[in-house]
Amino acid sequence: MPNIKSAKKRVLVNAKKTEQNKAIRSAVKTEIKKIDTLIKNNKLEEAKASLANAFKVIDSACSKNIFHANNASNKKAKLSKKVDAALASVATEEVVATAEPEVVEAPVVEEVPVKKPATRKPRAKKAEVKDAE
Repeated sequence: MPNIKSAKKRVLVNAKKTEQNKAIRSAVKTEIKKIDTLIKNNKLEEAKASLANAFKVIDSACSKNIFHANNASNKKAKLSKKVDAALASVATEEVVATAEPEVVEAPVVEEVPVKKPATRKPRAKKAEVKDAE
């Protein structure tokens, strides 16, 4: 335990700030969990709407130096990616359910005549070359 008056005050102020920071971190986690549960319950439009509120809470924590700027942007990117992926999966399920299977005919492939590779002339043997001279 500190003996100096200013050190005693620092201990009290640090304890108070720690509690405030915990509350803000908890609020961020709560907003993230809300969006996760909305996605699990297939309430995707509500999740997309609550994304703005989550971004607001995360940015607030970042401005108070509770989260580093990169950490805050990482959290926001992960959240938006989750929501977008959930929306995309629902959209593809709807398209697959409504689309009729298409019948595609295979194209007719004509056979191309194969050319034989060109052969080169055999070399004249040295003995034949000397006899020719």
